[in-house]
Amino acid sequence: MNTAPTFPPAAFITDSAALAALCERLAAEEFVTVDTEFMREKTYYPELCLVQLAGAHEVAVVDAQAKGLDLAPLGALLAKPDVVKVFHACRQDVEIFLLMFGAVPANLFDTQVAAMVAGFGDQVGYDALVQALTGGHIDKAHRFSDWSARPLTNAQVTYAAADVTHLRLVYERLIARLRVDGRMDWVGQEMAALADPNTYRVDPERAWERLKLRTGNRRQLALVQAIAAWREREAQRINIPRQRLVKDEQIPEIAALAPADAEALTRARGISAGFAQGKSGTSLLEVIATAKAIPEEDLPRIERTREAQRASPALVALLKVLLNARAEQNNVAARLLASSEEIEALALDETAPNAANEGWRGEMFGADAVRLIKGEIALSAQGKRVKIVEVG
Repeated sequence: MNTAPTFPPAAFITDSAALAALCERLAAEEFVTVDTEFMREKTYYPELCLVQLAGAHEVAVVDAQAKGLDLAPLGALLAKPDVVKVFHACRQDVEIFLLMFGAVPANLFDTQVAAMVAGFGDQVGYDALVQALTGGHIDKAHRFSDWSARPLTNAQVTYAAADVTHLRLVYERLIARLRVDGRMDWVGQEMAALADPNTYRVDPERAWERLKLRTGNRRQLALVQAIAAWREREAQRINIPRQRLVKDEQIPEIAALAPADAEALTRARGISAGFAQGKSGTSLLEVIATAKAIPEEDLPRIERTREAQRASPALVALLKVLLNARAEQNNVAARLLASSEEIEALALDETAPNAANEGWRGEMFGADAVRLIKGEIALSAQGKRVKIVEVG
């Protein structure tokens, strides 16, 4: 099996004219492979450090932190609808470009998602995909580099460039396989979700849904919702990771205390006097006071929370057996057919709208899942495989 095509040494772009010329050349390509290197350990928003781009005959590493560099030509290239932008596991890369340019790259293709459709398993890693499709090998010696530190070494630049050069052959071979299998339409449906800007935007008012709550108190739930929304907005304002501001486990504790002043706030585990008396602590106390003043009739209802509705574990397990059987039969990643949340929702109410019961997923799995719930089909073992049996 041939490995990735041979490229000249990567160009290291640090000035606006060179970037504009590069993007003008790449705009004439059928597809361009794209990757980024960024840092996020100390910030809420990702700090873009490098952008890697490869066309048919050239590869470049763009120093996004170069002084005075105008990235507008990159934005124009990403927005060009007749050039496919190929990423692997694109969500964080796309989030960066959405924040920077105000739009998701046009004509987006994610090889990780496509690989799941093509039968390479759940969330296949880039290294494994390169090995399987090209026989190539990714040197990960610089995986944990500090990409914000300057100057970069030649080895770091070479490492960064390798991701987009191998990706070209991965894309071409994936496309060929998907066309033979007649699954390009399936991939198109998956890419539509990745092209939606709302996929990457966090709604502070729904931030509380990520927490593991155990409360039947409507007032306390209102406080949790308010504190979680405050944390998201405050973390964005001062640009630090939400967990560095207030940890998940602290939110229910603060809600239970419902402090009225800074001294009371410090009784919550991990809350210092400096925080409680500072700008963040003051704004948090204001949010708590507002939530405490919500009229009884306006408090959130609890009957629809995750704890209040729990599907039969046995039924969920049975649906997962069906899911894995259908995935195995069709050589597609089970996780792509239905998530754990979608399985749980099906078990609770098979008539409710559910992504697992729409489009190609519905044809492959969702319709049978509903029939299984209704008792119209059953599952049995046949040799070393699971068989679907008609009932009645």
